[in-house]
Amino acid sequence: MKARVIYNPSAGREQLKRNMIDILQILEEAGYEASAFATTPEPKSAAKEARRAAISGFDLIVAAGGDGTVNEVINGIADLEKRPTVGIIPAGTTNDYARALKIPRASLLDAARVIAAGHEIPMDIGRANQQYFVNIAAGGYLTDLTYEVPTKLKTAFGYLAYLVKGAEKLPNIKPIHMHIEYEGGVYDGKASMFFVAMTNSTGGFEMLDPDIVLGDGKFSLFVVKTANIFEILQIIGSVLNGGKHIGHSQVLYAKTNFVKVESKDNQRIMINLDGEYGGDEPTTFVNLQQHIKIIGNRYDYAEAIDSQAEREAFMDMMDDLQAEKDKTE
Repeated sequence: MKARVIYNPSAGREQLKRNMIDILQILEEAGYEASAFATTPEPKSAAKEARRAAISGFDLIVAAGGDGTVNEVINGIADLEKRPTVGIIPAGTTNDYARALKIPRASLLDAARVIAAGHEIPMDIGRANQQYFVNIAAGGYLTDLTYEVPTKLKTAFGYLAYLVKGAEKLPNIKPIHMHIEYEGGVYDGKASMFFVAMTNSTGGFEMLDPDIVLGDGKFSLFVVKTANIFEILQIIGSVLNGGKHIGHSQVLYAKTNFVKVESKDNQRIMINLDGEYGGDEPTTFVNLQQHIKIIGNRYDYAEAIDSQAEREAFMDMMDDLQAEKDKTE
């Protein structure tokens, strides 16, 4: 089997470069012929390499870096008929997707060991017009923080850089007339921002949707209908307080397999895809159910599932996937 590690050399205060030999050794010991590719400033460098590796027959592609690196790797392979398994070594600022899959974020080598264990999880992928995302899409005020904060500030100050920038932008929030269509409904009115989520982890928050089920083919749609600073802060507080924002009077919440968004008052809505700029509306988001197998932390992930029945079903699914993998090796 062949594995290609695609890594951002500037992520994680350049820790990836210092640990790359050990990461490759862990993959080699797991039976892979492992090699590495350092991304360059060239646009879509990670996406191009992921596509090349997939077409060349690599069995595993490891996205090593932040959420942006993961997004690029997925965009490089999502439209291919034969898609390799994807592993993740988190080395970014928030690492939301790795957090959702219970992948260790404190140790690059522990994350590599999770990949070596090889427990694959069939994950939904979102398509936004002609682009793809794995964790969350968003639009409106404050959703542009991730690509407005300079890379040097993120490297130096981490998540604190987002908080400082967010506080700076709060007084400028204004409502936008949005037309949003989704499975079973339409919202046409003023709103400050919206979120289309596939996990419950975004921006460092882990309770965006306490009821989310990974791989169920559904987005969690949130529309924040208010532009009042105090109400927005109240909603953020409700997110931190166990996901109680879902019942807030100024939040529209729905489960849906598609979302269509457009501005109705000529105000520009920039679309954020996994923390990267993904163009402007109008945008149609479609959920591609269990489109790519991504390696997660089997045991920690199972512990995060609430009911015993769900846990047993999950473990049975993982055992079946492992059996299928063993047959092909």
